[in-house]
Amino acid sequence: MRVPPFNPYIAVVIGVLSVSTSAVLVKLAGDAPAAIIANYRLLIAVILMAPIMFLKYRHEFKLITRKDWLLSTLAGIFLAFHFILWFESLNYTSVASSVVLVTLQPIFAFLGTYLFFKERFTPGAIISMIIALLGSVIISWGDFQISGMALFGDILAFIGAIAITAYFLLGQNARRRLSLMTYTFVVYGVSSITLIIYNVLLQNSFTGYSTNYWLIFLALAIFPTFFGHTLFNWALKWLSTSTISMAIVFEPIGASVLAYFILGEKITWSQWLGGTIVIFGLFLFILSTTRKSSVTIHKKVQ
Repeated sequence: MRVPPFNPYIAVVIGVLSVSTSAVLVKLAGDAPAAIIANYRLLIAVILMAPIMFLKYRHEFKLITRKDWLLSTLAGIFLAFHFILWFESLNYTSVASSVVLVTLQPIFAFLGTYLFFKERFTPGAIISMIIALLGSVIISWGDFQISGMALFGDILAFIGAIAITAYFLLGQNARRRLSLMTYTFVVYGVSSITLIIYNVLLQNSFTGYSTNYWLIFLALAIFPTFFGHTLFNWALKWLSTSTISMAIVFEPIGASVLAYFILGEKITWSQWLGGTIVIFGLFLFILSTTRKSSVTIHKKVQ
């Protein structure tokens, strides 16, 4: 294996810091509808990718089979609804609670591989899943004590984790046959179209936002999308999937710290306790399923 141009561990650290900005940026654009924020995040990403896509990868469109178009389209639709659910959850609950619950995605992915690919559970995987889910219950119970709307936000984030799992499970088959650039461009394009239709149906306004909002939309497309997930995918050439997965588990910590300093959000005892338990459970889960990384998806979009 050739030597990487720079240390992949540094790339992973930058990636974690970048994806940690996502929830805070969404909160800062809180007056805009969640679907509009998601729409512009993906649409701007597609626009930024388009020149490279059509200059270097346009020939790959001819290689996409009907099956891959179908899988990529379904994956894009689920990705769109993941963003709608997760961004909407931030209108009701805290950054800490929302991001921790969305981070449960690896567990749902493993459950999906069990249902669709008959992957067997190890005792360690079962125990770690129970630990992580117990932590999510503690977070939700604590938020319910604050308000019913905070619990509603937790539920939206929880469903958002299921939606992103469907996105990965549907797309993993097509991803094996398409380049990262082509697959990402197609899926983001489908998600953008889905969100445009959704916003039209809800009669959400596409215009009338201040310069600060447009800068936030642009930042969402650049930092968590390109400096986050693009660097994770690049680092996978040099590091194991489990290493990347463990790094991503630190996203709730980074997001919570940013929310504290930028938004003034304080972390409650239930978020501290539940979040710690969830992260501990996820670490155990990833360690117990490392040998099964070929069928278990741990990557996440924020």
